[in-house]
Amino acid sequence: MRAWLTLLLILGLAEPALADDGARAAAQAVITRQVEALGRDDAPTAYAQAAPAIQELFPNADLFIGMVRNQYRPVYRHRSFVFGEGRETGEAGVMQSVAIQDEYGVDWTAEYSLARDADGAWRITGCRLIKAPGTSA
Repeated sequence: MRAWLTLLLILGLAEPALADDGARAAAQAVITRQVEALGRDDAPTAYAQAAPAIQELFPNADLFIGMVRNQYRPVYRHRSFVFGEGRETGEAGVMQSVAIQDEYGVDWTAEYSLARDADGAWRITGCRLIKAPGTSA
């Protein structure tokens, strides 16, 4: 039975444990800093919340915020932004769900992945946007 559960977790078919309150609060704080910075067009602060691997893909803050502006518009400009469930993805990782309504009133879910750096700071490693069922872009 344990082998099946382990296999399901590896394949992503079983739900991992909820993130502890400290990890969830820390992850939400990082996401909040980035979203607030995006709202002010504060590229350096938004960029600082991204993990080193993301910063390697976008080697400066202006390139990063341009990518967010073009590919993650619901995150960049939104009417509402409400945290949902947080889940641990391993010893040093968290997935954080966020319900977003974009500037046009379309509902989205953003699935943020975060990991701890070597110094223990949480950084955003990715974000996947999912449009609410029944809506069109």
